[in-house]
Amino acid sequence: MYKASLRRTALVALSGVWSSLALAHFPFVECHQGTVDIVCQGGFSDGSSAQGITVDLISYDEEIIASKTFNDASSVEFAPYDGEFYILLDAGPGHTVEVDWNEIKAP
Repeated sequence: MYKASLRRTALVALSGVWSSLALAHFPFVECHQGTVDIVCQGGFSDGSSAQGITVDLISYDEEIIASKTFNDASSVEFAPYDGEFYILLDAGPGHTVEVDWNEIKAP
């Protein structure tokens, strides 16, 4: 009886872990050089929007050059920046994405 109870407890614990993994989602940010501005599209792997989440353009000297929030289309635009920089989406622990300036390509 004790072993059966222990097995049930283990199954319940594992099902909780499996359901947590199934619900896990990861952020993404894709950026390209638009006609004038740098255009970034963000979201989550489960299809949810990045609307309202802050994204920063940061110099290699760790200075925040610009800070914006994703609009209702999960998009944001930054003015071009002369120098090396990265774009950072930080939506909390485990939900951080960086796009380096040399990864931003022309459309």
